[in-house]
Amino acid sequence: MANSQSSRRVAAAVEMVVTLRDGSERPVQAPVGFSLMEALRDNGFDELLALCGGCCSCGTCHVHVDPAAMDRLPPMSEEEDTLLDGSDHRVEGSRLSCQLVCMPAMMGLRIRIAPED
Repeated sequence: MANSQSSRRVAAAVEMVVTLRDGSERPVQAPVGFSLMEALRDNGFDELLALCGGCCSCGTCHVHVDPAAMDRLPPMSEEEDTLLDGSDHRVEGSRLSCQLVCMPAMMGLRIRIAPED
C-alpha cells in the first residue's frame, strides 16, 4: 500500500527547476494544489523568506518565472501587482510564489529566486 500511495504523490506533483541566487539549479517536486511558496519552503529553499506565510502581504517570496511560460500561469491579482511594484528587482516574469498554485500546466517551469530587496 505504501508504494501505491507514493506513486500517487509523484503523479500529483509537478517538477520544476529552481535557480538559486548563487546561480545553482535544483529540481523541485511541487504537489498539485499547494502554493509554489509552500513547495519551495518544504523543499528547503531557505533563500525564499516568505515572511507573511503566504498572505500576499510582504513580497518576500518574489520569484522570476521564465517569461516565455507566463501564459501557463493564472493572471496576477491587483494586490500581487501592487506588492511587486515595491520591488527593485521586478522584471517581466516577476510573480509572488505564494500566489501561484501548483498545477499540471507548470510542469517543467523554470523559476529563479529573486534577489532580496
